[in-house]
Amino acid sequence: MKYADRAEAGRALAKSLTYLHGTYPLVLGLPRGGVPVAYAVAEDIPGELDIILVRKLGVPWQPELAMGAITEGGIRVINDDVVRHSNISETAFALTQAHEQAELERRGRVLRGTRRRIPLADRVVVIVDDGMATGATALAACQLARKEGARWIVVAAPVSAPEAVGRVGAVADEVVCPCTPHDLGGVGGAYRDFHQLDDSEVTVLLAANPYTQTDERA
Repeated sequence: MKYADRAEAGRALAKSLTYLHGTYPLVLGLPRGGVPVAYAVAEDIPGELDIILVRKLGVPWQPELAMGAITEGGIRVINDDVVRHSNISETAFALTQAHEQAELERRGRVLRGTRRRIPLADRVVVIVDDGMATGATALAACQLARKEGARWIVVAAPVSAPEAVGRVGAVADEVVCPCTPHDLGGVGGAYRDFHQLDDSEVTVLLAANPYTQTDERA
């Protein structure tokens, strides 16, 4: 399966989430790439749209390979197998985490602006990404949602490695993924258009969702 772009992938993913119609879930996109997918899902179900800030901790010489992830709220997930097999030193791990923590905080300021973060407590939450290779970021997002009292956690992605589905499924209440190729070389291979989004593309989508309350700080 090859998607034209993230919007098409989101519409396809929404067809696997029709059972959520009427529940008015909170759909959380993982910035940046998961947000266009989440927007299409939230439009179809429908539901509120927000982001959940997670940063992958990539192996320094292979950034697409996750050795862990961090979230707003202080959750950290470590992919022990990757750390061990890649011989990651404590210093290298700490430097990567510090760099990604700074970027996570920057994205919070830029992407949310004056909007309040929508509370997760007692909500049906759908965590959406454009794909899962190791599942580290989705796993961290699940742990944050659980910590903040989400009632039911669904992780949804258009494409994923089977191992990632299993790993995330140990924490989420459900994992929905219509395409799980055993030879997934990288998430980008499932898309014809997999361009790197900029911040403005994300903020436009967040503002465009008609079901989200726009409560702002004074």
